[in-house]
Amino acid sequence: MQNTSLKSTATKGIIWTAVDKFAVQFGQFVVSILLARLLLPEDFGLIGMLAIFITFSQIFIESGLGVGLIQRQDNTDIDFSTVFVFNLGVSSFFYILLFFAAPFISNFFNQPQLTNLIRVLGLNLFVIAIAIVQRTKLTIAIDFKSIAKSNVVGMVVGGLFGVLAARNGYGVWALVIQTLFGSMATSVSLWVFSSWSPSIAFSKTSFKSLFGYGSKLLIAGLYAQILNNIYTICLGKFYPAASLGYYTKAKSFADISSGTVVNVVQQATFPVLSSVQFDREKLVSIYSRLIRMSAFFIIPLMTLIALLAKPIVILLLTEKWVSLIPLLQWMVFARIFYPMSALNMNLLNAVGRSDLFLKVDLSKLPLTILAMVITIPLGVKAMIIGHVVTSALAFLINAYLPGKLYCYGPIQQLRDMFPFFVATIGMAISVAFMVFLIDNLVLQLFLGTLLGVVTYLFICWLLKLKELTEVWELVLKFKIKVGF
Repeated sequence: MQNTSLKSTATKGIIWTAVDKFAVQFGQFVVSILLARLLLPEDFGLIGMLAIFITFSQIFIESGLGVGLIQRQDNTDIDFSTVFVFNLGVSSFFYILLFFAAPFISNFFNQPQLTNLIRVLGLNLFVIAIAIVQRTKLTIAIDFKSIAKSNVVGMVVGGLFGVLAARNGYGVWALVIQTLFGSMATSVSLWVFSSWSPSIAFSKTSFKSLFGYGSKLLIAGLYAQILNNIYTICLGKFYPAASLGYYTKAKSFADISSGTVVNVVQQATFPVLSSVQFDREKLVSIYSRLIRMSAFFIIPLMTLIALLAKPIVILLLTEKWVSLIPLLQWMVFARIFYPMSALNMNLLNAVGRSDLFLKVDLSKLPLTILAMVITIPLGVKAMIIGHVVTSALAFLINAYLPGKLYCYGPIQQLRDMFPFFVATIGMAISVAFMVFLIDNLVLQLFLGTLLGVVTYLFICWLLKLKELTEVWELVLKFKIKVGF
């Protein structure tokens, strides 16, 4: 692939992935606000109790095989059919398992209504499984435009049915309805846009080859989800459902911004990085630019959310969510290094080193266990503060191996991020001063956002940061070259 062609493909992929993620996240953000105003924190807490079981099942259904198809580059139709059959078989197994385990899950959390909730919500496993290969095919083709359209359709349909259900008094079931209808609409759209039709063929040879790569990602995914959700389990078990509701809402708010950046760079750049995995110079060039561009967006964004947490929560979610404010302020800082950490891990997958991916992930286990032991007895806020500390240390660990392999480790990455921290500090001072002077929450939110953006971009311009120019060029390319 020629340099210009690769750059054009990567740029267009990033643009359409950004459209996808930001449009979907914005839509989901609006829907979540409407649902939060109509429902109670306890409703979100009940769904949060089920999240780990659904997420675990989805990891087994995927088993890293989709990522293996993207990374391998020379797939045959039998490879795709093998993954399709595997996805359907495993989704059936886990739904049956969840169906019969539902009463035990309900008893564990002492919430009787969880039995029916998980039996209905578990149907989402089938809905997701039937479209995994279609999404993978579109990703390999770098057809993020079709993926974007599918995701937007799912967000709109799910949001519409969820809000209607909440307005008609369905309570926690509105969240189940939103999930199921959204997933169904997305899966149908992916089938429409993908030209691939499955067969019932299954190749043991193909499966062994793909699973050899994907098994490490499966183990890493299970390990990561255990660590991510152990807090949810403990909160659901030992604290009121409302406490878990506040925690999950703080996490979802933080992930709307940080998680969106991660999804954009991972989905759009993984096939591109895989295609240049044997060209060291080009690989490092793309990789380092992604680190800087992620920092350009995420560091000021998370800081601004923390500064304006009070007007955001009270104006958007109402006073009944006021306990969320300090949790949100800490949670966004726990996510500030998340995109850069994910990029470091994504690089290992792109070059086919899923074994190193697993080793790096497992090396963080003692750190996480220590944080859990110290903070879980102290309450929700202490747990999130523990997230802040462990996420910063996790970034250093995640960047270590890429540093050894490509001479672009944590020190070099932090050096590249330093100007963005400087610009963010200048922005934070101006916004904090404005919030101190103005008591009106509406003005705080409006003027704080405007002042923060203008101040940050102005300081970046003074520092002559090239990322500012690159972002402007991306905007112009999107206007001129990309048609909807």
